[in-house]
Amino acid sequence: MGFRLPGIRRTSSGRNQASSKVLDAPKGCLAVYVGENMKRFVIPVSHLNQPLFQDLLSQAEEEFGYDHPMGGLTIPCSEHVFQHITSCLYGQ
Repeated sequence: MGFRLPGIRRTSSGRNQASSKVLDAPKGCLAVYVGENMKRFVIPVSHLNQPLFQDLLSQAEEEFGYDHPMGGLTIPCSEHVFQHITSCLYGQ
């Protein structure tokens, strides 16, 4: 018994295979969903350690807990705010 990651399924050979949703994000990146229309952004996992992004993660935890409606990480802010924050992170 173990845990399962969303988007990973076990093939008949017993190997884990990522679904096409997961394959869209390159190695070292993850997909997040932002705004009213749940626009998908692919960001580097290094953003997760940044204080600005940590604030967004805290908001996501408060609003959604660990049950994200899109199956991925859902960030509860506008696309404009998210783009501003990520542009600040890319400048560092």
